[in-house]
Amino acid sequence: MLTNADIVALTALRHDLHRYPELSGDEAKTAARVVTLLAETQPDQIVPRLGGHGIAAVWNAPAPGPTVLFRAELDALPIFETATHDHVSLTPGVAHLCGHEGHTVTLLALARLIHRAPPARGRVVLMFQPAEETGAGARAVMADPAFAPFKPDHAYALHNMPGLPFGHARLTSSVFSCASRGLKITLTGRTAHASQPDTGVSPALAMAELIPALMALAPVGPMHGDFRLVTICHARLGDPAFGVAPGHAEIMVTLRTGTDGPMAQLEAQAFDLIHRIAARDGLGASIETHDVFTATVNTPVAASHMANALAALNIPFNDDNLPMRPSEDFGAFGAEGAELCMILLGAGNDVPALHNPDYDFPDELIPLGARLFHHVMTQLLR
Repeated sequence: MLTNADIVALTALRHDLHRYPELSGDEAKTAARVVTLLAETQPDQIVPRLGGHGIAAVWNAPAPGPTVLFRAELDALPIFETATHDHVSLTPGVAHLCGHEGHTVTLLALARLIHRAPPARGRVVLMFQPAEETGAGARAVMADPAFAPFKPDHAYALHNMPGLPFGHARLTSSVFSCASRGLKITLTGRTAHASQPDTGVSPALAMAELIPALMALAPVGPMHGDFRLVTICHARLGDPAFGVAPGHAEIMVTLRTGTDGPMAQLEAQAFDLIHRIAARDGLGASIETHDVFTATVNTPVAASHMANALAALNIPFNDDNLPMRPSEDFGAFGAEGAELCMILLGAGNDVPALHNPDYDFPDELIPLGARLFHHVMTQLLR
């Protein structure tokens, strides 16, 4: 079990990590700190630089058995923090406003529990993953040859969730979160003097038509198997000048589907619409794809182990509000057939939402999450 001294130390650690956030792909200092802290719990192996700055801590039991992975994220967000607590971010414009530093410390708490009560069989991998916010991290870890020996048979993760009662959980045995991807659309024409717009090729009308037309591909509706959503995130036409008729435009849009299957169709419809309108107006059109997330789909086997652990710890749970519209890259760890389960763990009803500039992970979730993961581990590897 975690002692009072553990809780004090882990809380102080969470606050310190919160002060020094790093963006996706730039988590070098955070990763180095995690490696140092992991060494104190004496895993059999610490494997750094996985998929970038990822770290795997590995405990091998004497008897054969499955490989069970627990995942936390290292990265922060490009948002200015407005909170006033004493561990506010010291990096302007970067902050842990999704609670990833809390997830990291939860796994470090779990490492202490494993050190004191290691598995009887099989193998435990604690995966500290980079670049979750961009959707690139989990895929990069899975693709890294150095990770191949540690690919899991079972993989588990949690995410803190404001708006749920503190310590309550949300669990499903099917789709946990949506697939999504971002499209950056650039329309290119020819600038002209504002007094002679007819001598140029303006993307203004195409842009004005594309925005509602893209949204109409997937209007907002209830979550179900055919859920689709298109969100316009950014738009820019020309440069801020009164004397120039614009010759370029940029639109950033997010496509979202309830599962992976419909994404290809929605993306194809968006591409066709963009190229058709651009060609009609004599414009060049280029499309870049960013932040690709596959759907995270829990398996019934892994969900049943999690349900058993939740019940054993008297944590209330149901599947309300699942699947989630937000995307999560954890699903990549199930790409090769691993039993997969991710849950939401309530951060409280009356707290700021994730990604809000004043959000702060509740320290009291650290021991709860660690105990929950340790119970899952014990079920599988006793």
